[in-house]
Amino acid sequence: MDAASPLHVRLQQYEGPLDLLLDLIRRQQIDIYDIPIAQITAQYLDYMRQAEALNIDLGGEFVLLAATLIQIKSRMLLPAEPVLPGETLEDPRAELVERLLEHEKFKNAAQMLHQKQMIEENVWSHPQIGVFLEDGGEPGLAVTLFDLVRTFEQILDRAKNRPQYKVAGEAITVAQQIRYLKNILLSQDGPVVLQELFERQEGRGPLVALFLAVLELVRMQAILLRQKAAFGEIIVKKHKMFDVIFSSEEPILAVDEGYV
Repeated sequence: MDAASPLHVRLQQYEGPLDLLLDLIRRQQIDIYDIPIAQITAQYLDYMRQAEALNIDLGGEFVLLAATLIQIKSRMLLPAEPVLPGETLEDPRAELVERLLEHEKFKNAAQMLHQKQMIEENVWSHPQIGVFLEDGGEPGLAVTLFDLVRTFEQILDRAKNRPQYKVAGEAITVAQQIRYLKNILLSQDGPVVLQELFERQEGRGPLVALFLAVLELVRMQAILLRQKAAFGEIIVKKHKMFDVIFSSEEPILAVDEGYV
């Protein structure tokens, strides 16, 4: 790696994504309970870009954590829900902090016992996600996480220049946007352009909720994202599991519970 890189680390030294994340946090003396998620996400993605440029296969778990970081960052952009007296506002970073602390605890124990490899095998799972949004046999180019993030950032930048109108009522939820995407795909019975769906949203909150809905549907294997050419429009189409997944409301209800 170039010595001028802002990370100043060797790409091959990390055995898992939480090791990388912990190192980024500890080396900068960041309070783990108050992680500057935008800053850390940018550095994490920069590390992955450098690995990709060097043709280093980090594995699916690195991509999965990248998606989690982006998801947390997006959730923190959403307007805060009203909090009743006696209640506390949930921090979107809390689950990640818990995972990091637990991982660090096991890592320290492994070092003391000289059994790091054995313990990490018990802690880690390694989903095989060679390409974040891939499905074999589908025409077009598979969309990477970076393609999705770049598109979302472009839409957010354009949204800044549009007049913002505050509409009274409840905030749009991720589950509502999942239903919206589901109904669009069912009514059109064919692929839709993701950028056009983003452009239809009024305000930052619905945009962020729609982005999170796309991530959730990809993880649920309900949709596929494809491109006809590199850096081209992102096409959303039904995954072969779409009808099975939406045979009941349970997946959407589960998302609702995860974002309260």
